[in-house]
Amino acid sequence: MSEYRIFVGIDWGSEAHQVWVSTPTGECLGERTVAHTGAALIELADWLVTLAEGDPAAVAVCLEVPRGPVVDTLLERGCQVFGINPKQLDRFRDRFSAAGAKDDRRDAQVLSSAVRTDRVALQPLHIDDPLTVQLREYARQDTELGEDLGRLVNRLRDHLQRVWPELLRLSPAAAEPWFWTLLELGPTPADAQRLRPARIRQLLRDHHIRRLTAEEIVTVLRTPSVRLAPGVREGVRIRIADLIEQLRVVHRHRQRAERRLRETLDAMGERDADPIREHTDVAIVLSLPGIGTRIAATMLAEAAQPLRTRDYHALRVLGGIAPVTKRSGKTRVVTMRYACSQPLQRALYLWAKCAMGSDPHSRAHYAQLRRCGHTQGRALRGVADRLLAVLIAALKTHTLYDSTRRHVSRAS
Repeated sequence: MSEYRIFVGIDWGSEAHQVWVSTPTGECLGERTVAHTGAALIELADWLVTLAEGDPAAVAVCLEVPRGPVVDTLLERGCQVFGINPKQLDRFRDRFSAAGAKDDRRDAQVLSSAVRTDRVALQPLHIDDPLTVQLREYARQDTELGEDLGRLVNRLRDHLQRVWPELLRLSPAAAEPWFWTLLELGPTPADAQRLRPARIRQLLRDHHIRRLTAEEIVTVLRTPSVRLAPGVREGVRIRIADLIEQLRVVHRHRQRAERRLRETLDAMGERDADPIREHTDVAIVLSLPGIGTRIAATMLAEAAQPLRTRDYHALRVLGGIAPVTKRSGKTRVVTMRYACSQPLQRALYLWAKCAMGSDPHSRAHYAQLRRCGHTQGRALRGVADRLLAVLIAALKTHTLYDSTRRHVSRAS
């Protein structure tokens, strides 16, 4: 006998949601379209609880979106909500229409059927604590700002490559604030040639640049540049000036976002402080090689549940580290996992790359995988896989990372 009285499928929409409710025997108990407003969502929760004879715990809901107002409203009311991957929904849909017919009403019915018959294949959803929710939003904002900054830097570099390529010898990526200041002081080769070495020395001191001297910069600034058609350099000069203004704004916002990440991580560490345990989860995560504020924040926000339960296998699956094996008869193919959390996958990839620069064990593991013929991406995933095993072992024992303990048994 099922512990649920009704099974609900919700096909999420930007303006309205299609809802289908069925009984434990699969009969349709009701359906309706719900507007995406606060009052309508509260009315939906009331209606579902009424159909379940006043017991919200007897309501099982399935939908594609793992978080948002619909999920939060139902979870706060006490309903059990399950998430489903869009690929899973596509396969479940084939049971209702071999021809591939699709509409919102049918998808809601499919979702209701899936949570009724295949609950074991779905992911139960929970409300995260407020700090984890905030950290997730801050981490995603930081990622978006980083992408915006990268696009602006690439545009600046393209303009310089076209009108003043010699200047890129000073900053090949054109991504440093001191370089932007230099462009503001001397926006064209003619203006730059009039800059005095003393002013450039002051610029280098203000930005703590030691890899270059004022004389080296003056030499580059006074190198004859490419010849351009009349009007090109002046036109591009305005575009570069506008780009630098945008770069400074985005760079300032990203610095502010990084400070928020650090403050939130500190708050999580203070919240989890326990006299019985010597180290908090935040401190343990930050102790591993290659992990900085941004990577730690993404991991603690996007993989909160697997880290909390110390579930190594769920963590490697969620992060796209676990490969996918396809076996049929004599054929066996192992491929990269694409159905995963993209922010977490990027964080683990960056973690592996950064760890190779500071951890000799990670470098040795990477070299060994490369010698075995694996590609760079596969080798980096192998490094991340080993680091995840180390992390879970450290979390289970409540100890910080110790580079002298090389042999770590993976969770069974």
